[in-house]
Amino acid sequence: MEKLNKMNSDISQTSIDSIFSILKEKNNLQQLKNSSSKERIAKIKKIEAYILNPKNHNSIAQALFKDLRKSNEEVISTEITPIVLTIKNVYKNLKDWMLDKHVPSPLTMAGMSSYVKYEPKGTVLILSPWNYPFQLTVIPLIYAIAAGNAVLIKPSEISKNTSGILKLMINELFSENEVAILEGDASVATKILKKPFNHIFFTGSPAVGKIIMRAAAEHLSSFTLELGGKSPVIIDETANIKSTAEKIAWGKCLNSGQTCIAPDYAIIHKSKTAAFLKEFEKTINKFYNSDNKGIENSKDYCRIINEKNYLRILSLIDDAVNNGAQKVISSSSIKEDNFIPPTVLTNVSFEMKIMQEEIFGPVLPVFEYENKEEVIDYIHLLPTPLALYIMSNSNKNITYFMNNTSAGGSAINELMVTTVNPNLPFGGFNNSGIGKSNGKHSFIDFSNERGVVKRKWGNLKLIYPPYSEKIYDLFKKIIRL
Repeated sequence: MEKLNKMNSDISQTSIDSIFSILKEKNNLQQLKNSSSKERIAKIKKIEAYILNPKNHNSIAQALFKDLRKSNEEVISTEITPIVLTIKNVYKNLKDWMLDKHVPSPLTMAGMSSYVKYEPKGTVLILSPWNYPFQLTVIPLIYAIAAGNAVLIKPSEISKNTSGILKLMINELFSENEVAILEGDASVATKILKKPFNHIFFTGSPAVGKIIMRAAAEHLSSFTLELGGKSPVIIDETANIKSTAEKIAWGKCLNSGQTCIAPDYAIIHKSKTAAFLKEFEKTINKFYNSDNKGIENSKDYCRIINEKNYLRILSLIDDAVNNGAQKVISSSSIKEDNFIPPTVLTNVSFEMKIMQEEIFGPVLPVFEYENKEEVIDYIHLLPTPLALYIMSNSNKNITYFMNNTSAGGSAINELMVTTVNPNLPFGGFNNSGIGKSNGKHSFIDFSNERGVVKRKWGNLKLIYPPYSEKIYDLFKKIIRL
């Protein structure tokens, strides 16, 4: 494996240039642009057939287990099912999405019709992450194909086993002029970003997102940044504490907290804190330690992706504790296994390192509040989050929290569902992301919306020079001066 990684990092700029030239070739892009919905769906069907093949599914599941120790059940629910549902939605809607969309014309355009023509952007680069390495590579690929683009994929080198499976799949299903894939470390990504892609789709951290923006600016490439940040969950005095604790325990521990829309920290009404902590600990044991053999022995509890991130999360916990935070729920971590147990911290301040970056682990800082205004003050101390969750049975409180905050998406009395409905846009806001995806939003994201005007009758000779006073009178009536 070390030899393979060295080979990947040694990919030359010349090799990248060659692959880019194949994708960018004029006739290739024109052929993809002219492809029908039926032809594009045929390509996507190959992906569906591949991942539903039991042999291939097993290979995907094994790779995800090696990378993150994901159980087969979690692979099905969080990696495979979202892809299949995306594919079915594309099957149902692509023909309609591709149609020209006629729009009304103002009085000044009498005799003309107007419409939007959707055409592919051209060459697309997908830079995918390691936390859901299969799903978050394949879903944007599906939409990029649906929009008629040529695609280069650079999967994360951190989830190397899944990246290897992705490469096998892409090479088996597609010719290099349709979809190409390059493995490698950050140095390979840097070389790839020197090329003038028409669009870049990146999923990852805000810090790397800024690097992508700078690279895109060199070529005036459009881009979509799916980032993350500090997503809060508000628990008010009317919330059902038992169900709330279950939802947060699930959302915070799914994939061992390595989820961009996971609740990053909780803001709880003071009257409910004690009950929440009790129910949260009870739920954690029900989910992952029902046999009393230890959470570390649960087949359903994932691991931190690597030692670097394991040590990063522990350093955040240690810094918080050293500065006055209290671990009220936790157990021992295991370095050799990159295992960090579900951990709850109280007496946390926003000056602590754990509140200065996305945790991306199974650690929940808890803040208390007495009046609603405090909640807004807390949230406004940090950049706009990718998701904001509200647990409440008070419509008045829900309205207040919604009207006085902003977020990429929000869910009320539920968690982790802001990506599920393909009819809703998904994405962040500034620090948590730029651009929207999901369903038709993704199709548009990978398309150029070309405005077209067509003359049917009449002309504009009335406003050609030499001008007459009739023009002035006419336009006075039009604008009602």
